[in-house]
Amino acid sequence: MSYRRNFLLSIAATVFTGILITSVGCGGGSSAKSNSIVTSGGNVAQISVNGGPNGNYANGVFVSVTVCAPSTSTCQTIPNVLVDTGSSGLRILSSVMTISLPQQTGSSGPVVECLPFISGYTWGPVQTADVQIGGEKASAVPIQTINETAFPVPTACSNQGPAMDSVQTLGTNGILGIGLAGPDCFACSPNSGLGNPNLYYACPTSGCQPITQTLTNQVQNPVALFPTDNNGVIVELPSLSSPAPSLIGSLVFGIGTQSNNALHGATVYTVDQFGNFTTSYNGKSYSGSFIDSGSNGYFFLNSALTGIPDCGGSSNSFYCPASSDNLTAMNQGASGGSGTVNFSVTNADSMFNSNNFAFPNLAGPVGTSADYFDWGLPFFFGRNVYVAIDGQSTPGGSGPFWAY
Repeated sequence: MSYRRNFLLSIAATVFTGILITSVGCGGGSSAKSNSIVTSGGNVAQISVNGGPNGNYANGVFVSVTVCAPSTSTCQTIPNVLVDTGSSGLRILSSVMTISLPQQTGSSGPVVECLPFISGYTWGPVQTADVQIGGEKASAVPIQTINETAFPVPTACSNQGPAMDSVQTLGTNGILGIGLAGPDCFACSPNSGLGNPNLYYACPTSGCQPITQTLTNQVQNPVALFPTDNNGVIVELPSLSSPAPSLIGSLVFGIGTQSNNALHGATVYTVDQFGNFTTSYNGKSYSGSFIDSGSNGYFFLNSALTGIPDCGGSSNSFYCPASSDNLTAMNQGASGGSGTVNFSVTNADSMFNSNNFAFPNLAGPVGTSADYFDWGLPFFFGRNVYVAIDGQSTPGGSGPFWAY
């Protein structure tokens, strides 16, 4: 069975404003706390680690999302949408859509987005939908419908890497970005003062040209637009000690808004303006570190720095130690929160040959100049991971922050 590296962190220019640099419950110590899985409540949606729509996705965690034409009962439930804490916004492949949604149009024509991820890019029109996940619903949400043929792809977009425009290339029916931000690109706002990173385009018949885009018209994290339980999410997955065919968990909306989403003593890790914290490993600090359920492994350093051999051949983007390596790192928030992380790296080829889809110790290298640890999906096994949205009040302080 063939598996590929999936590394979907958005590299859009997101910058947070008004970060509150205090936190509660942020003492040091080990981060390995026991977790319980909430299974009921209107603010709970079931998630599953499985092989995805292609049957070959390693460590992908998926949820079903219902999209409706705004203010109508014309709806479609789309399964196998990737849960991604490394981006913000809902993106659905047009090829799996059976309903029509209204196109967002600006003063210069239809609005289209190019969002670059480390694994490639998504291109397609910004449309409007009512979005329901579990028992929570957001109205009139700008989403991206991934479609390479609706509007010509500008060279500045296609140069971002391979197009992820089909189930085969994306590996999923869509991406549910539930990261630390509400809108997906603060730098795209005309008032940001950061310049235009060319993510949004107006596409009249004469061709597509980059535009700035107000925050409210950008593709949005749907959670931030829920009437309640809108200050963040908890990704809850059970512990996993060996590869398994699948794994069931919960996506819980809200932090401290109901009896089933309290912080329960989780350590709060504050972040810098880019949503990052510091991971220290073998005496060196990596200040661009983050937590990303859209990455299917731990991704960090390289074989020269870790002493862990990569797999070589078709799997050289993963580590393949001869025996399991048990490692320790320290996470430190930008202005509060610290704790050790004990994790293991196991031979990726051996795990892939097991015909499973959930892998607790999958890891790979990222390069000699990378200044980060990507704490991908294996980090979530056995932890309740809290994602607090920028500017939203929670019992742990105002977002953005991670907690676990």
